[in-house]
Amino acid sequence: MTSALRVNYQTIEFENIDIHLCSLRDNQQFNDPEGIAEKLGISSAQWPLFGLVWPSGLVLAHYISTFETDGKRILEVGCGMALSSLLLNKKKADITATDYHPDVKLFLKRNTNLNNDKEISFERTSWTDETDDLGRFDLIIGSDLLYEDTHILELAKFIESHANTACEVILVDPGRGRKNKLSLQMNKYGYSSSHMKPLHTDYLESKFNGSILTFCRKA
Repeated sequence: MTSALRVNYQTIEFENIDIHLCSLRDNQQFNDPEGIAEKLGISSAQWPLFGLVWPSGLVLAHYISTFETDGKRILEVGCGMALSSLLLNKKKADITATDYHPDVKLFLKRNTNLNNDKEISFERTSWTDETDDLGRFDLIIGSDLLYEDTHILELAKFIESHANTACEVILVDPGRGRKNKLSLQMNKYGYSSSHMKPLHTDYLESKFNGSILTFCRKA
């Protein structure tokens, strides 16, 4: 881990599973000495967002902790700290992670080692890249992805290009007002959709006003 960053170590509990996590100390951290993130269009203010554990990420991880994943190839989109990926990896699920930020892979490797687990397949790519090596999946998950209106169409297209004919999608949205527009786009690809509030969020410090979005398409 680069010495230019201050980090935080914590353990997040999921019933009988502990996930050890190294994340950024706060949202004031920044380290882009070679300008790699800047060339990708990531500003200094945006740079640390990947490295924090956000409420939506916790909600997704707790929800996916009891979800049936046996026999499914799973992709976490915009994984950031990849808490759900680390948890699924601990449970021996077939998980692949992806994010646009150039430092996600470094933290993912560090955290996988902290948990004494096998390496998680990872690819750095954006939703608008013309090609990647990810392939197709049975289950696609993600949290807090819709920051701008342009992300609605981009995310829907990215999901469609990596979804098997029969596919489930689980996204946690903190309430940015774009979930209905995303549902309309997903419906065009043949998905049925539903929105629900998480039943229990006592692991969060404050009330969660977002929703769990689920999309399902049968073969």
